Amino acid sequence: MTATTPHGAASSGEPEPSAGRPGRRRSPRSGFGLIGPRHGRHSVSADQLATLALPIGDDGVVIGVGAQGRPAVLGINRPTPYDVVLIGGLWTAQVLALRTAATGARVAVETGRPQAWVQMVHAMGGGHNGLAVYEVGRVPPQGASAGTPVLVVRDCGMRPPRGRVTSGPWQAVLTLLPYLSPVAPRLVRQARLVGVQRISPDEAAELGRALSLPREDVEALPTLTDGFTLWCADRDRQYVMTQPTDAEIGLLGTPRRMD
Repeated sequence: MTATTPHGAASSGEPEPSAGRPGRRRSPRSGFGLIGPRHGRHSVSADQLATLALPIGDDGVVIGVGAQGRPAVLGINRPTPYDVVLIGGLWTAQVLALRTAATGARVAVETGRPQAWVQMVHAMGGGHNGLAVYEVGRVPPQGASAGTPVLVVRDCGMRPPRGRVTSGPWQAVLTLLPYLSPVAPRLVRQARLVGVQRISPDEAAELGRALSLPREDVEALPTLTDGFTLWCADRDRQYVMTQPTDAEIGLLGTPRRMD
């Protein structure tokens, strides 16, 4: 790599020729300032280029730890529509909602069981601090923007109706399905990200075909312990263990697949 001057010329440590008289070197007293320190050319070999890379992680919500013990981050707040389907338990959906709200985003919950979310609403200031609960089909426009991103959580049972509020710029939608329902294939096809927790062997076989999962993942899904989720995006797959904080345990309890 070659160092350059502010004008883009290569710096070899020698003064540049005068613009008015080609071939003549500038004098330190010519009014253009003193000559800077002289440095040799800086270069690295092709094998050394990789050492110049900086580790850059995704920006988003920490949803747990991966197989290597590193934090698994879900980038929910995006400038493009983002649909997520979670085939799993309410506990995991509530942890994701809680952590998303902690990043400064607003969370709108559309649910047919508001009593299951009441404790979270009270803990977060009665709906005035980032989380609000609505009846099914009653979610108003959220006015999402880069400054106020929104996550809509649809906790509407096995057959959620088509939502009035859909994903859009800075507004993600997370649909929770307790099991693999008849509407699941359509939702899975539309989703950018699919999370799967413990399901039956028959459900695992059906979902494996829909997501083109390898045999080892299909066989592993019925054996997942509480707190484990297989997240699938395109051809990428990652098993993640969601580990609750003490505050989350006090509010939501320990990880569980069934509610």
